[in-house]
Amino acid sequence: MKENFEKLPLRNGVGVIILNSQNKVFVARRIDNPKNYWQMPQGGVENGEDYYKAALRELEEETNIKSISLIKEIEGFTSYNLPNNLLGIIWKGKYKGQKQKWFIMKFTGKDSEININTKKPEFLDWRWADLETIVDTVVDFKLKVYEQLIIEVKKIIPN
Repeated sequence: MKENFEKLPLRNGVGVIILNSQNKVFVARRIDNPKNYWQMPQGGVENGEDYYKAALRELEEETNIKSISLIKEIEGFTSYNLPNNLLGIIWKGKYKGQKQKWFIMKFTGKDSEININTKKPEFLDWRWADLETIVDTVVDFKLKVYEQLIIEVKKIIPN
């Protein structure tokens, strides 16, 4: 069955690393996964949509966060492939994985601004996490992406 999906494209996506004033990272627990997996805000890019605008849109749609400032657009893209058990299920079987443009942003608002109970909720809970711990609860097929992102964030924040 995997052979049927190898020729599928990667979905264009964006992701946002949000740092608070203590340089902790925003992570949220997904609704659609029964296990205790947490991730940073991310989502798809619509046809012709600018990556940065897509990141802002996804961030607001998933978390209601608007009070942010851009720190850095991470150069290049990261990508991951879906595991065999999700091929043909996620994204209605149109993609084999995702190619993502990531942005590092500083949260400049108050925690009370954050609201994951949105029109189309994706998360059950959220928290601020230490950078090093974001790999401890991410779903396994996104682990390499998150390891790369930690390296990028460490380039810009003090130890």
